[in-house]
This record gives sequence, C-alpha cells and structure tokens, in this order.
Amino acid sequence: MILRSSGPSPFGRKVKMVAKILGIYDRLTIEMSNTNDPQDTLRQQNPLGKIPILILDDGRKIFDSRVICEYLDAQVDGITLHPTESDARWEALTLQALGDGIVDAAILQVYENRMRPEDKRHEDWLSYQADKVKRSLDQLAQTPPSLEGDLTIGHVAIACALGYLDLRFEGKWRASYPALVAWLDAFRARVPAFDATKFEG
Repeated sequence: MILRSSGPSPFGRKVKMVAKILGIYDRLTIEMSNTNDPQDTLRQQNPLGKIPILILDDGRKIFDSRVICEYLDAQVDGITLHPTESDARWEALTLQALGDGIVDAAILQVYENRMRPEDKRHEDWLSYQADKVKRSLDQLAQTPPSLEGDLTIGHVAIACALGYLDLRFEGKWRASYPALVAWLDAFRARVPAFDATKFEG
C-alpha cells in the first residue's frame, strides 16, 4: 500500500501512528506529496487535493485520515482502535472529531498567516479559529481522556493535535494546560509511535 502524505501533516502522522500501533507500518510505502503543486498527481488521486491518501494494491484510493485509519484497523485481527461496543465507540469517534477539529482550526490559522500578505489577514477569522482551539483545550483539560483502558483512535487524534500545536505554535499551549502536558507525556510513554512519527524539520 502507498500512503501519500507530507512530513509535517498531522493527519498523515495520525495514519502513520495507527499503522505502527497495529504493527503494519512495514506494509506501507510512504510517498511525499505537495498539495500546492498542480502538477502533483495528488489532485487526480483525490479530487479534493488533500492528504493523506492510501492507494491500495489494486489501485483503489481511500481518503481522508479517518477512513484510512479505520481501513487499516480492519486489516488486523486481535487489536482495534475503533471499539465496537456502542458507548465506547461513540466516545472514541467523538474524541477523534475533537482532535481533528483542533487540527483543522490550527491549520486554518497557519494558512491565513502563511498565504496572505500581512495587510490582508483577517484578524477576526484568526481569532475565531483560535477560540475553537482554546475551547477544545479547556474542555480536554477539565477531564483528560483516560489512558487506563484500551487505546482508541480518539487518544491518537488528541495526541496528534497537541503535537501539531507544538510544531506550528511553538508549544505555547503548554503553559496554560499542565494537565494536558502530563497527559501527553503519559501517552508518549505508552505509545512509542508518537515520537517515532514526529516531524523533524
């Protein structure tokens, strides 16, 4: 299978972490993509022009990260990051939605600052996205996801979101959320794939 992504992509990192946790990372060939390059075949493989994309051996293409992660999970017997029991499943998927939403709001801030000249940036828009991140971190800090039971896709998504805030926002969140810092440290200790998929650039 071919995984098309980029080094700093938090959604690509989520897929890589899942593959490592499931023990099937060696079945992936990682292929770098450039979402800004119209000549990259990415746009033919995914009409949305987004990463990551998983290209199966028979040529089928799967996206986005949530679908890819569940597909990889289905390839492995005896372990799952997507609980099947009703309450646990909805909890895990909702936690994943929160983590992915933090990343979405953070990426929009990065793009606004990176793609627009300073005099054309929309401060209200930036504040709107930053508030989404703050509200999410406030909620998570009140009741950090328990790591005592089985690991789920929700835990992975939250870890990836915090990792992306470290990467693109210099880890400024850490000063205000010591409980989440402790949570991420505990996650890192339990899941070596977190450090193994960290982007160094």
